[in-house]
Amino acid sequence: MSEAPEKVVLVEADLAGRSALELVLRGAGFDVSAFQTAREGLEAARQLSPDILLLNALSAVATNASPSEPGSLHAHDVVAAIRGSAATEQVRVVLLVGSTAEERAAALDLGADDALSQPFDPTELLARIRAQVRAHRTDNKLLARARLAEEGQQMAQTAFQALAVTEKMANDATSLDRRLKIGVGAAFAIALLMAGTYFLFAHSAKKDVQRTNATITRLEHGIVNQQDMLAEVRRLHDAQNGGPSVAEGKDELQKHAADLRAQMANSADGQAAELQKELDETNARLKRLEREDDAANTFIAKDVQSVCLLHVTVSFRSQDTNQRLRYVGLNPQGEPIQDSDGNPLLTLEGNGPEVTVDVFGTGFTVGSEGRIITNRHVAEPWWNNDELSAVTSQGFQPQISSIRAYFPGDPRAFHAEIQDISKDADLATMQVNMLDLKRAALSIDSAKGATTAGDPVILMGYATGLAAILARTDEKTAQQILTQSGGDVSQVLDALAHRDLIHPLITQGHIGDILPDKIVFDAQTTSGGSGGPLFNQDGKVIGVTYAILKGFGGSNFGIPIRFSEPLLSTALAHTSN
Repeated sequence: MSEAPEKVVLVEADLAGRSALELVLRGAGFDVSAFQTAREGLEAARQLSPDILLLNALSAVATNASPSEPGSLHAHDVVAAIRGSAATEQVRVVLLVGSTAEERAAALDLGADDALSQPFDPTELLARIRAQVRAHRTDNKLLARARLAEEGQQMAQTAFQALAVTEKMANDATSLDRRLKIGVGAAFAIALLMAGTYFLFAHSAKKDVQRTNATITRLEHGIVNQQDMLAEVRRLHDAQNGGPSVAEGKDELQKHAADLRAQMANSADGQAAELQKELDETNARLKRLEREDDAANTFIAKDVQSVCLLHVTVSFRSQDTNQRLRYVGLNPQGEPIQDSDGNPLLTLEGNGPEVTVDVFGTGFTVGSEGRIITNRHVAEPWWNNDELSAVTSQGFQPQISSIRAYFPGDPRAFHAEIQDISKDADLATMQVNMLDLKRAALSIDSAKGATTAGDPVILMGYATGLAAILARTDEKTAQQILTQSGGDVSQVLDALAHRDLIHPLITQGHIGDILPDKIVFDAQTTSGGSGGPLFNQDGKVIGVTYAILKGFGGSNFGIPIRFSEPLLSTALAHTSN
């Protein structure tokens, strides 16, 4: 019999934010009850006994009463009320807070079980919610065992009391007193033994659960969760449909220019000069946008074929036995078999699927023989990655299981291997077995004066990885691909490649600043775009994307392409030998 979905009480004052959170949580299979105010959420927590209370600490969750009136509640009030009631003290509280470490620390000091900065990533939010659900299950299990121990102790006391009554009827008072002392002593000893066993078990279980949860939180991404992926695909569909295009930007400028001309025809002489100045500025922006767009179109169609999607699979070996970490097995739905607490069962034995982490990045060709440039943190995903590096403290060593490269216009996956790693920058080169595929090497400009602040740039990359590629098709097709693949990421990518859906996203922007070791630009990208080429207006690569700010947009960073010259020189030396 299937278990009922975990209950989540959601408190978010903003209607749009509340709807978005509901969509993400329901898409992951949670039973969600959403409320606008903290007081409503607190009352619901008392009545529904949910697993999780998710509260936006920044939103206006108070009622219409002023903060000094009894009707007003804030995040700290809710947490205190939850922790102060026996009926709700086991509810796990997750607060959505600001972006600073101080705000997260303050939330945890209030008594919250977890705090997540805003804006947040839906995948991270779901992972944290699942972790709290597992902890909630563990708490309930331990409490049930504690109650069982208490009931056993009460039964023992009852039995000894019955024995005392029987002995009183059969023996004299002196003998009864002696036997009672022995019985009470025995009962006391048994109670101590049961209590000691329970606390030892609780301590050991808590330690094991924490260890397991820490491992699973980092490693459970090896098999795609279809519900989570489809929820992310829907979100990206909405984002793509709502985002402005270059053509829309030109249309807006043209409309604005027409409005200014109409205003000038009906304006007084004093206003005409100001309107004319604004019209000249608008026309200048329009011409610059058209010029940049024309320049981009001259090389995008050709160069896009040389920008590949990299799928890097990381597996884990035991540092003691050198055996690979595996799932015990998969259920009929193709998902890992779980224990009673909802954690995937892992083993170092058997033939179950390996536990893997799938990393996506971008690479581009710099040699006709299949040499590509990407980031070091794509080639070695555990480099400067606290989550993956922390696995070593649990007795596992991460290592590359496979690297597959997908080029636009070809349905095949090409095997790749790491060639060289930069010692000075977040760069690496790989060698791709291109078979019969021909892809031109991109032109690079490593001169320091190749570009200046304010210059236009074009960025290519596979931002947001697998979900963004799935979002290029309709939801029905995405569902079909995920179902037929059984959650295997490589099979999902193969299906997308056969549908010719793997090609990089292309965004335009301008350089904000040139620093000795980085280029700051505003062309949009996000995770998965790492390793993508940054082009100047002449169609030459001037940098490699390596870091982003949270979300899709803002200021992003590229490594000047000249830092790749030592790697390319080494690769040429190896080739000549």
